[in-house]
Amino acid sequence: MSEENQQPVFNIQRIYLKDLSLEQPNSPAIFLEQEGPGIEVAIDIGDEKLSENIFESTITITITAKIKDKVAFLIECKQAGIFEASNIPEGQLEPLLGIACPNILYPYLRANIADIVTRAGFPPIHLTEINFEVFYQQRKAALTQAGNGATAAH
Repeated sequence: MSEENQQPVFNIQRIYLKDLSLEQPNSPAIFLEQEGPGIEVAIDIGDEKLSENIFESTITITITAKIKDKVAFLIECKQAGIFEASNIPEGQLEPLLGIACPNILYPYLRANIADIVTRAGFPPIHLTEINFEVFYQQRKAALTQAGNGATAAH
């Protein structure tokens, strides 16, 4: 059989919580505050080739909650998955890893964040949906622009 006749393969091998950190530097005093915390969220995605057709995809999120000028809690969480991707047409692997894989991982990340915030003694945070296609396009444009700036500097 020629390679042209092989069907594309995309499978989830494993989904797992790779890293989780919770800090509450102002507890227990912070629990006596009357107002709710302001929330800042930063997110990043990444992928790594593990072997010929096996890739790890990750979503890293950092949540900082402050009441007035005091940190109520800081959470850093990395949700990951191992995916098999073979016979993927040219130019489609990068979007697969940058859009499809994060879309699969994100519900697990959201559930883990809601759970850990509740276990920390605060009302759960329900992260909003993320359009990973837009996120991917913005990130790609920023990398291209940064690359062009570096090239122009030479």
